[in-house]
Amino acid sequence: MKQVVQNYKSGELALLDVPVPGCKPGGVLVRSAYSLISTGTELMKVSEAGMSMVGKARSRPDQVAKVMQSVATNGVPATYRKVMGKLDSYTPLGYSLCGVVEQVGSGIDDVKVGDLVACAGNEHALHAELNWVPKNLYAPVPDGLAPQHAAFGTVGSIALQGVRRGESQLGDVALVIGLGLIGQLVVQLLTASGVRVVGVDPDPVRCELAARLGAAACGDPSSATVESAVAELTEGHGVDQVYLAAGGSSNQPVELAVRLSRDRGRVIDIGKCRLDLPWNAYYMKELDVRFSRSYGPGRYDPEYELEGRDYPIGYVRWTERRNLACFLDLAARGRLDVEPLVTHIADFDDAVKTYQSLKDGELKAVAVLFRYPDHSAATEASEHPAEVVAPAVAVPAVRRTNAASTPVRSAKSSVRLAFIGAGNYATSMLLPHLARRDGVELSTVVTTTSLSAVNAKRKFGFADATTDLDAVLGDSSVDAVFVVTRHSSHAELTRKALLAGKAVFVEKPLALDEDELADVLATVEESGNDRIQVGFNRRFAPLLQEAKTRFGARTGPASLRYLVNAGRLDHGSWYLRQKTEGSRFAGEGGHFIDTASWLLGADPVSVYAVTTPGNDGGGDLQVVLRYPDGSTATISYVTTGSSGFPKETLDLIADGKVLRLDDFVRAAVYGRKRWSSPRLSKARDKGQRAELDAFLEAVRTGGPMPVSLESVAATTAATLAVQTGLVSGAPVTLARAR
Repeated sequence: MKQVVQNYKSGELALLDVPVPGCKPGGVLVRSAYSLISTGTELMKVSEAGMSMVGKARSRPDQVAKVMQSVATNGVPATYRKVMGKLDSYTPLGYSLCGVVEQVGSGIDDVKVGDLVACAGNEHALHAELNWVPKNLYAPVPDGLAPQHAAFGTVGSIALQGVRRGESQLGDVALVIGLGLIGQLVVQLLTASGVRVVGVDPDPVRCELAARLGAAACGDPSSATVESAVAELTEGHGVDQVYLAAGGSSNQPVELAVRLSRDRGRVIDIGKCRLDLPWNAYYMKELDVRFSRSYGPGRYDPEYELEGRDYPIGYVRWTERRNLACFLDLAARGRLDVEPLVTHIADFDDAVKTYQSLKDGELKAVAVLFRYPDHSAATEASEHPAEVVAPAVAVPAVRRTNAASTPVRSAKSSVRLAFIGAGNYATSMLLPHLARRDGVELSTVVTTTSLSAVNAKRKFGFADATTDLDAVLGDSSVDAVFVVTRHSSHAELTRKALLAGKAVFVEKPLALDEDELADVLATVEESGNDRIQVGFNRRFAPLLQEAKTRFGARTGPASLRYLVNAGRLDHGSWYLRQKTEGSRFAGEGGHFIDTASWLLGADPVSVYAVTTPGNDGGGDLQVVLRYPDGSTATISYVTTGSSGFPKETLDLIADGKVLRLDDFVRAAVYGRKRWSSPRLSKARDKGQRAELDAFLEAVRTGGPMPVSLESVAATTAATLAVQTGLVSGAPVTLARAR
């Protein structure tokens, strides 16, 4: 299928051939009929992409702050690779469309194949021939509403949410500053609510359009027309609400707002304009300044948008989905007229030319629609059934059908790899070490979103990109599969790859609960395939390996202390979705337990865990591991520390010696002879490359996996036991099943 994309580094716009997205549970696959270009938001993004790197930084100071924090935590080289990887990737455009349901995922019962729906979201209503859309981001189109008009649903919801934030009443007078697409819709919504509207825009054509659509008066912000109209309509008191629907860097809109607002009026920011509020003027009128966030309640909440969890109507009357349905209803009943806003309809094949015309100013438009090829054609996605989760089977220990590990493939000089998932970690930490490497062929990359697969193929040289998992698992030429997806899918995807006879490199965690772990081990026994490597990379870090060698053998029990200064997560991070993706420690705690067990040369026999209170379960966590020889390891996983302090520090103490590791930048061993490494540059080597080297060698030669399956299972079980211990408040014994 085709999709409009842009490279944010170069500014290049393209219409790419990308894989068809799969139809996942909780949503529908929609073939686009019409999609709407947001001439404000999208053109701002297109313009930013054409700026120099300095210009991009000036336009997004929030992102610059994140980059500086990443430099402090991960070093300059790793941050540079991460930033340039994101910039030099294709990003999607679009967020408002109408189309026909072609496939229905499990759990959906409010629409059927063939229904017309309006769709929202900058990840789900893209300028693409097919989109997967979760339940709360689509709404059925009422009878009689044309699909090209229903395609306005998302921007209509944005305007509607802004009007709701203004809390207008019958007889009010409102000022709408900015008469672009959103401003024109706000004018109509207010007029339909019994509010008299004055519009402001420097473009006389837009002013004339707003007047035809119901505004009482319109004019240039510097003209006397606007002020005299406000004075006449309000008897000199000023308007009840001001709606800022303008963009740009001028501070004129907020200055005009306070001048024409009544005492204790409301100012609602819908667009993205400069907001240097004249303090004294706003204070003297005691103005209520409000922001309107996108389509309404539910926006940016992953549980609402991705998991389909609605808000009770008694507590939240208007969610983003209910706003979408409301706008469609108003349009269907003729209370709104979007047809006059349509300046141009372009065939989807002319998308790049259309964007260029808008950017260059050749096409001056309020609203532009893309028209797609015949949407009644049979869907290409019929070959992509919804995922089915296999039932859990409890198996208490690692058992193999063969007494010893056997290679899945005979020894060979070149290894063919497939990737399931191509997110940030895969593209910044794994694929750069594998791309264009001698003896490695990157065969296929599989992702749930089409553009992610295409970006990975372009950047790292994969032979093919797809959204079809079965195509990879059924390819007998693929030697090994990398599973680098969200945590909740690791165990099931590992099972499928093992059953397909592949060697598997799965990023941590292997499993999110005991049943998933037992399921994987049962698959090993069933298939006779034990070729699993979990991404516990720290034991492969060159600096830590040298420090361990310098420390030497020990004769008595050891004490190990590992401080992980994890920091707080950004709001909206998928790590916070504990109900589906597990706790944060379940996701990455295996790293630290594996490192401790490797340094101590054994697997833990008990786990004790306590935590301090914290938001979203994010308190500071203390985990004490006990080992067979009496050694102990204490892992302090904290989120309340300073971001200026190193992320990981480790001390190993035994036999009169101390090993010290400072964030993979410096290490030292204190004893009869002291050894200290030179301070490394900011490029922290946490062992990813060496781990990949060891895994590839095992796949190529058929030798044993770098970390035994018994160790992987023990580390995973210990990680999962942390949650059990937190619930019970008592130590958890890790007894080996026989």
